[in-house]
Amino acid sequence: MSTTKETGRDAPPAPRGTAGGLLDRYFGITAAGSTLPREVRAGVVTFLTMSYILFVNPQVLGAAIDVPDAPVQLLMTTAIAACVGCLLMGLVARYPFAQAPGMGLNAFFSFTVVLGMGVPWRTALGAVFISGLLFVVLSVVGARRAIVMAIPHSLKLAIMAGIGCFLAFLGLRSAGIVVTNEATLVALGDLGAPTAWVAVVGLLVTAVLLQLKVRGALLWGILAGSLLAILTRAEVYAGGPDGALQAFPGFTDGVVAAPVWPAELVGQLDIGGALGLGLFTVVFTFFFVDFFDATGTLTGLTQKMGYLDERGDMPRAKTTFAMDGVASMVGAFMGTSTTGTYVESASGIQDGGRTGVASSVTGLLFLVAMFLWPLAGAIPGAATAPVLVLVGAMMMDGIRHIAWEEVAEGVPSFLAIIAMPLTFSIANGVSLGVISYCVIRALTGGVRKVHPILYLVAALLAVRYIFFDI
Repeated sequence: MSTTKETGRDAPPAPRGTAGGLLDRYFGITAAGSTLPREVRAGVVTFLTMSYILFVNPQVLGAAIDVPDAPVQLLMTTAIAACVGCLLMGLVARYPFAQAPGMGLNAFFSFTVVLGMGVPWRTALGAVFISGLLFVVLSVVGARRAIVMAIPHSLKLAIMAGIGCFLAFLGLRSAGIVVTNEATLVALGDLGAPTAWVAVVGLLVTAVLLQLKVRGALLWGILAGSLLAILTRAEVYAGGPDGALQAFPGFTDGVVAAPVWPAELVGQLDIGGALGLGLFTVVFTFFFVDFFDATGTLTGLTQKMGYLDERGDMPRAKTTFAMDGVASMVGAFMGTSTTGTYVESASGIQDGGRTGVASSVTGLLFLVAMFLWPLAGAIPGAATAPVLVLVGAMMMDGIRHIAWEEVAEGVPSFLAIIAMPLTFSIANGVSLGVISYCVIRALTGGVRKVHPILYLVAALLAVRYIFFDI
């Protein structure tokens, strides 16, 4: 029997299942306990859950990138980067992990680097490209996998749960159920507002469908929420006067629109400028934050799928991490900020996605969106928010296996979980968990219980917070 080159474990036999033929053998659909229709449906669910990036990313990057017809060009660039990223993860890594330009780093790109530091946007794209290249190098030499392997099992479970909390917080925030409050930081929003009640109804409908074990419950929930918003004329769609929400405006120009090639963005990155000594901090930030954000996300998603072995290793780890870096390089070349794995992929995984077919379908839908992007506008954030909340709840399952009775395991796990939603960063959660774990172990006679690589990572993370203030 053959063995996988990266894990040394017995490789599964070539599957012969209902999907049949080369498709089944290449993706291992039957071996993963899935079916082709289920994989396709999971890819659709993931796309619907993360398709908001098609409209949000152009708004964020548009504040810093000034080119003719910027909104349309940035939308097209976002769609292309997402399509390529998803196909890389699906066809090469063969995992149901969807990729697209990431939220958070796009804001850092626009408001901190370009507008705040005065770095030209082309140079900032060069910094993104370099950080992606570093990703690939570290992945190929096995450094990223080695770091993941060094993270203790309890902390990996905590990372998954923390991502779940982060997802739920994203959903509640998107629905307007949780809002900003100057006195208490956050507070309960107006449940009578259209966005909130559409999301609440959608959440209840989707939860009922899940409890009844209806196939495609998440997808049906999204469609039900969208239909409710359209029929009731609820003001939950972006694009109103002065940025206000509005009722579904209809398809005034039809549902098909010719794509526009983003000629003013493609290949405009300035790698030479980004290599300047003065931009070391910028490159370091893009690399470091996305490194741990992606590592935490990939580890959590793989854990949710049940694909981590007893050592906490994931099959095809080098390839998977490398594709994450290649996606960032392609995205930078196309003219967008860092492209990475989306935590919203958990929605498709929850719906049954287990192979690269799901993410390949998501990628193709981003390609189709370039022609049918007005149709994508019929899915409001209020309809996808319940999916994030419910998937987040389901990702909490693993915390029962954390060794809570042992402080050295429980406290770092708790910090990792709570820091992700409270700091609005998966990377911060992973960082605080790793640092606290190493410190507590070292000060309580458990120095040898920690892998040397984890001590090095903890030291670098501490340096990041102390000296770089990022």
